[in-house]
This record gives sequence, structure tokens and C-alpha cells, in this order.
Amino acid sequence: MTTRHPAHASADLAVTILGAGHIGFAIALLLKQAGGYRLTVADRDPSRLAEAAALGVHTQLLSDEPSLQAAVQGRFAVLNALPYHRAVAVATMCVQAGVHYFDLTEDVQSTHAIRRLAVEGRAGGAAQSVLMPQCGLAPGFIGIVGQDLASRFDTLRMRVGALPRYPQGALRYNLTWNTEGLINEYCNPCEAIVDGVRTPVPALEGLETFALDGVEYEAFNTSGGLGTLTETLAGKARQVDYQSIRYPGHCAILKLLLNDLRLRDRRDLLKDLLETAIPTTDQDVIVVFASASGLRGGRLVQHSYSARIVGAPVAGHTLSAIQLTTAAGICTALDLVAQGRLPQKGFVGQEAVPLADFLDNRFGVAYAGGAVAVVA
Repeated sequence: MTTRHPAHASADLAVTILGAGHIGFAIALLLKQAGGYRLTVADRDPSRLAEAAALGVHTQLLSDEPSLQAAVQGRFAVLNALPYHRAVAVATMCVQAGVHYFDLTEDVQSTHAIRRLAVEGRAGGAAQSVLMPQCGLAPGFIGIVGQDLASRFDTLRMRVGALPRYPQGALRYNLTWNTEGLINEYCNPCEAIVDGVRTPVPALEGLETFALDGVEYEAFNTSGGLGTLTETLAGKARQVDYQSIRYPGHCAILKLLLNDLRLRDRRDLLKDLLETAIPTTDQDVIVVFASASGLRGGRLVQHSYSARIVGAPVAGHTLSAIQLTTAAGICTALDLVAQGRLPQKGFVGQEAVPLADFLDNRFGVAYAGGAVAVVA
């Protein structure tokens, strides 16, 4: 497989990574090893910044809004790995500074606000830089797969799970990423396309079971995973839905917690309970399964895409599967904009990325089982 690099990698484009947590560190590691970017990692936690500095990148302490402004100003791009509730504020700063903006948010309202920023967020009118939210796994990569499959058939089903490789307990689940984002997926409204029309569907409903490579799973509606794909495919596709993959029994327990015990109305308490009772793990696996079906030559035909991705060592550091896939997604988006292979201003949805271009990228190869971040 050919691995492509930024067309002007020698320019060392200035990029700020906001957030030095697990995902921010993984982004910095991949970009540092790949080359082509001059990196600054900014965070409010000095200990996290020390870990990033050990990679050989510049760091900046975020102590207040002026320090955040300084981290944004004059950069080619900002990669936002802060909590989702900072997305709109940071995107607004980037629009005003003319800096390309990328994030990982699964929050639907934040994405809608960022789309509006692209049209009206600048004093002179529309944004002159790229605004590209939802660059992770789901939303993110799954939307790219979905768009590719939808170009062939009109019924689309997408399933994604970030799961422990060695599940234990009744939930059969470990925390592998941001707990607030997980709760949003379980509690917030979901969207689907039914008979060609965008339609709200309830979270935790639509339960189904299936087997993939001999492993039993369940899947159910969750919020945010489709990103902007329903907007793009409305009136074009007949049926489109998205569900999260878990091991069997997970959904029933969540309904007890969220509905019977009414913890959906006490999200702070739910977050504390989950983080206290459910261990984290770096031994995780990403499961992606998408299928599209339709009539061809008078016969019903189905095409599918599946992937099973585990963590991998990168330059002496072991990245979990969720770190690797999430970081690879946003790094690929940055690379494709830097190469001029995506629009250079305005709102850019994930479905604008051709699947072949994504998988051929030096970071995107992680989704095809390849090694990431070959040094430029």
C-alpha cells in the first residue's frame, strides 16, 4: 500500500493540540513520529504537559483565556482534544484567527453550532478556514465508510463498539474513553433515516444481537455516531441507522440505571458511579461493522465492511485501540487538508473524505491493519 505524506511536509506546519490526556498524547505521538508538523501541546495540567514534552514537542500551560488565545493564534491548525463542552468556544477562536479547526466531539448540538460558525462566525462573513469536527471513530471514520457504502445502495446499517478484550462483571464493559461522552451517547436523542426522512429515535432502543467472527454481540441506538451523515443522505438513502456494539446484557442494565433509577436526570452522579465502579483498561478492541443493501439486477444484494482493531506500539509507547483509532482519524483529516485534498475553508463533514484516500493515508492505514506514522 502506498503511504502518502503532506505535499509540503518540509514546511513543518505549526499545529496546536489542545488537551494532553490519553487522546491528546496519542495525537502528539503520531504527528511527532510522522514529521511535517511543528507541534505545541497545550493543557492546564503540568504533569500531562511533562509527558508530552518528553516526546520532544513544545508545550504550553493553559491558565486562562488569554493563554488559550495565544495557543491558537498564528497556527496552521488546532486539533481540539478538550472536553466536548469547549468545542464551540475553541472553534470560534479559530474562525476569528483564520486557523483550521479539527475536533473529536460526539455532541450533536456542538456540531450544529460549529456549522453555523462556518457561515456567520466571522466579522466579514463566512469562515476562511476549515471547520472539521467529529474526526474520531464514531462520529468520524464510520461516516466515511457509510458514505462509501451509500454510494452503492439505499439501505445502510452501521455498528461500532469500543470494547474490553477481556470483559468482566455484569456490564461486561470497561471505560476506554471519556465518561461524559459515553453518557451523552446513552442519554441524548439519536437520529436515523426512515423512508428517506431524517427521524429522531430513542437511545437504548432498537436492540439486536449478532455474531461477528464467532463472537456474540448486541447493538442498540446511541447518540452522535452518525455525525452529519443523516443530513447528507436525507432524501437519497431509504434507511440509515447507527448503533453501538456491546457484549450481551449491557443494554438491559443501562435501562435499569437510566430509566428505572432515573440516573439520566443525574448525570454527575452517574459519572461518579461509573468511574468508581468500572475499571479502565488499555486492553481494548474496536469493532466496526457496516452493511448496505439494495436491488441490483432485480436481486437483493448486500455489501459489508468490517474491521477489528487492537492497540499497537508506536515509538516505544503502547497505544490502546481507542487511542490509536481516534488519533489516527483526526491526524488523517489534518493531513488531507494540509495536502489540499479536502476543501480549504468552511464546514467539512467526514463524509467529504473518500474512503480510499483515508485508508491510503499514513495515519488512516491503522484502520486497514497497517503500521501508522512512517517517518516522512
